[in-house]
Amino acid sequence: MSATRVRLRVSPGARRAGVVGRYGDAWKVRVSAPAESGRANDAVVQLLADTLALAPASVRLVSGLRGRDKIVELTGIAPSNVERRLATASGEEAA
Repeated sequence: MSATRVRLRVSPGARRAGVVGRYGDAWKVRVSAPAESGRANDAVVQLLADTLALAPASVRLVSGLRGRDKIVELTGIAPSNVERRLATASGEEAA
């Protein structure tokens, strides 16, 4: 199965972790881990794995290791399912 790439805008150090909603052509997510020593990146991977019902090994950070704007690569899930699950998690209607 081919991989799906998703753009993210990450807010580390949040009170509650979760998918917030759309942020331009990206998805905005919040994680409670601070942006130090890769802890926020690890939290993003775990949040997406949990939200999308994937193994953490199926979520790979491919861009944005040190910034808020990131690109993740997801394997084992169709692009339409990614959009639907993220929209549901954020409380938005799926397109």
